[in-house]
Amino acid sequence: MTDRVDANQPPPLVDYNVFEADAPLGEALEREGGAWAHDLVHELGRLAGTQKAIDWGFHANAHPPHLRTHDRFGERIDEVEFHPAWHELMRVAVGHGLHALPWREPRPGAHAARAAAFYVWSQVEGGHCCPVSMTYAALPTLRKSPRLAAKWEPLMTSLDYDPGLVPVTSKKGVLFGMAMTERQGGSDVRANTTRAEPAGVEGEFSLTGQKWFCSAPMCDAFLVLAQAPDGLSCFLVPRVLPDGTRNRFHILRLKDKLGNRSNASAEVELGGAWAVMVGEEGRGVRTIIDMVNHTRLDCVIGSASLMRHAVAQATHHAAHRSAFGKLLSEQPLMVNVLADLAVESEATTVLMMRLAGAFDRDAEPAEAHFRRIGVAVAKFWTTKRAIAVVAEALECLGGNGYVEESILPRLYREAPLNSIWEGSGNVNALDVLRAMQREPESVAAYFGEVESAPRDARLDRAVAELKRELKATADLESRARRLVERMAVVLQASLLLRHGDPLVGEIFCASRLDGDWGHSFGSLKPRPQLESVIERHRPQLYSG
Repeated sequence: MTDRVDANQPPPLVDYNVFEADAPLGEALEREGGAWAHDLVHELGRLAGTQKAIDWGFHANAHPPHLRTHDRFGERIDEVEFHPAWHELMRVAVGHGLHALPWREPRPGAHAARAAAFYVWSQVEGGHCCPVSMTYAALPTLRKSPRLAAKWEPLMTSLDYDPGLVPVTSKKGVLFGMAMTERQGGSDVRANTTRAEPAGVEGEFSLTGQKWFCSAPMCDAFLVLAQAPDGLSCFLVPRVLPDGTRNRFHILRLKDKLGNRSNASAEVELGGAWAVMVGEEGRGVRTIIDMVNHTRLDCVIGSASLMRHAVAQATHHAAHRSAFGKLLSEQPLMVNVLADLAVESEATTVLMMRLAGAFDRDAEPAEAHFRRIGVAVAKFWTTKRAIAVVAEALECLGGNGYVEESILPRLYREAPLNSIWEGSGNVNALDVLRAMQREPESVAAYFGEVESAPRDARLDRAVAELKRELKATADLESRARRLVERMAVVLQASLLLRHGDPLVGEIFCASRLDGDWGHSFGSLKPRPQLESVIERHRPQLYSG
């Protein structure tokens, strides 16, 4: 058998602590007030780097979920079956509170702690994070109906993963999904046609209609938008009724998706499904918007996680693979590519954690306004950058990167999801404009944030130009993507100048703000310190 060294193949990236190998994340966790959760994130990081966890990710994707609509007697059961690896991934995620940490421990830094933990564990496998994310995001919306929250919150915050469709009274823990999108409307949920008819008891309704995308149909309950007599409203729809019978929530088929293969997404039909209204009738979008904001944060976290994992794989490979007589990591052009990718990853990680911190501090008006605009800005930009970063990292591995065993093809298929889920690029760009028009305080909060960085001529010029663009209201909608992209880059530059590695901040400002850059990764201006940027981001093989 050929020796691995002679075969010029890198050792497997395994048995290392994903958290401890990530300096920007560790620094941000402490800075944003989540240092008290160090042991939790450290333990998840240790487990995420094990061969056992890596195998779970592969198995869950190699064996996607299967829909069973009927039992052997012809009765509808609408059950989704998963590979055991999926359940192991879910057991870890729920057992470590990734679905509920800020609600279980409402203390300073809880959202930041949860963001760091979610970011670390989702590097193992992204698909199972969907129901985890939605359960986390559903609770603020459910709290708008205190009676419902009193019934469901103890189970939503439980650390017990309890799959299976049984009455809520028999469950140790529950998970939530969401069903908003319809075929004829897509992102325009106000065009929804699903009807909600009063069921005779105050607050109870019967829902009839179809949903084109239902996220995680195996969950115990869903937040659903439907047209009530007084307008579009939000409803809680359980899968199992109190008497133990199945609700009229029928899964028509599972979506055959590009990525996110381990997770189930479905078309569903509500055939007179029993539901309870959440919030005020006719104010469904306003009611569910808290859920959307939290899941958008998770899109940013997921994109940062994908970038980080891709950079870890690429830098590890280059440090052990030789070509043309020397290691890839010693070759100037590869050094330029890897350093550029590392800079982009760090900028996204720092932004992700700053936003999570804003969720922790949203009782402060300035933080609440910053969160309002910052989440939409970051959702637009980071989800698009993840696609480019993963593609370039894949290329760093050459043909090996195009092979499933490298993990990178799975990351590449996963990356576009975060750009589409919870509003595609246009939806989020236009949402930024909407925030600026309806909530001028959010613009002031944004500039208060970016202008708190140390003086830097490049940042000063970028901020001044951004303000000029905002004052020019002509064709604002058609310029929305350009404007929001610029807002994101300026915000990242400001954060890196304050909190990032000084060299990373310098490179980011020189390339992204000052234009000393090309149109692809690896076009940085050559400088002797690029190797140190790579070393800051390259995982070291150790356990602990």
